[in-house]
Amino acid sequence: MQVQDTPEEWRVVATTTPFKGAKTSVRTDDVVMPDGSVARRDYQVHPGSVAVVALDEQDRILLIKQYRHPVRGKLWEIPAGLLDVVGENPLHAAQRELYEEAHVKAEDWRLLADVYPSPGGSDEAARIFLARGLSEAEGERYEVSDEEADMELARVPLAELVRGVLAGELHNTCLVVGLLALRAALNGDGPDALRPADAPWPARPFEA
Repeated sequence: MQVQDTPEEWRVVATTTPFKGAKTSVRTDDVVMPDGSVARRDYQVHPGSVAVVALDEQDRILLIKQYRHPVRGKLWEIPAGLLDVVGENPLHAAQRELYEEAHVKAEDWRLLADVYPSPGGSDEAARIFLARGLSEAEGERYEVSDEEADMELARVPLAELVRGVLAGELHNTCLVVGLLALRAALNGDGPDALRPADAPWPARPFEA
C-alpha cells in the first residue's frame, strides 16, 4: 500500500463568495456527496504561503515573535509570508520574506515540506524551506508596519525548540512542521538529500 495524497474533486452544484477581503475571501460551495446528497461547505480562499527554517552554523534557528490576533497571542514563528502574485516562484517569495523579516540571506536552499495548514477550513497551501549558509543582507532594512513593527527576533538551538514543540509550548503550524521535518532529515539521510528548492508544487504551480 502506497500512502500518498491524491487529487480528487467532487462536483459543486452552486458556489458563492459571501466575503472578500484584502488578501483572502470566504467561499460557500454546495458539494455533491458520494450518496448523492448535497452538503454546504464554507472555507477560506487563500493565495498560498511560504515559510523558512533558517539554520545557522551553530545549529540555531532564526525565529520571529509576532502578535496573532485571531488566537490572541504572541507566537514564536519562522519567517513566512503570502504568495503575493499568482504563479509566483515560491523560492523567490521565501527569499523575500527572509530578507524583509530578518534582513538575512542564505546560500543554500532545500525543501522540507509542503502542507495544507487547515484543509478542513481553508485551501491554503504552504511550502516550507530550509535555508543554510546565512549572512546579513546588504542594503537598508525593510520598513515594517502594523504587527510586524512589534516583532522580536531570536536565534534558538534546534534541540531546545524541538523540546518546546513536544512540550506544547510552541504552536505555529509551519514552525512545528518545519522543525520536526528538519530533525527527521538530520537523523536520516541529511539535509543534502532533501528535495531541491525548485521542485514542482502541484498545489501552487509556478514558473521557474
